[in-house]
Amino acid sequence: MENVTPSLVENIEKALEEIRPFLKNDGGDISLIDIDEAENIVKVKLLGACVGCSVNQMTLKSGVEMTIKKHAPQIQKVINIEE
Repeated sequence: MENVTPSLVENIEKALEEIRPFLKNDGGDISLIDIDEAENIVKVKLLGACVGCSVNQMTLKSGVEMTIKKHAPQIQKVINIEE
């Protein structure tokens, strides 16, 4: 995450901290992988029970992406990196 505005990283981390308790409640978690500030894309990795969950795309869009956009409105898209 080189050359990313520190305040943007901070805002995204705040958003992830806000959503993390809900994910942990279901046995999952989330990790920030990368921020593409030029494209306004955040890459995350869902962890734990979230990996194989049938509703993880809904969680990503309506939970994670919505919360990140609340803290960092310039972000256009959140992508889950599955490795």
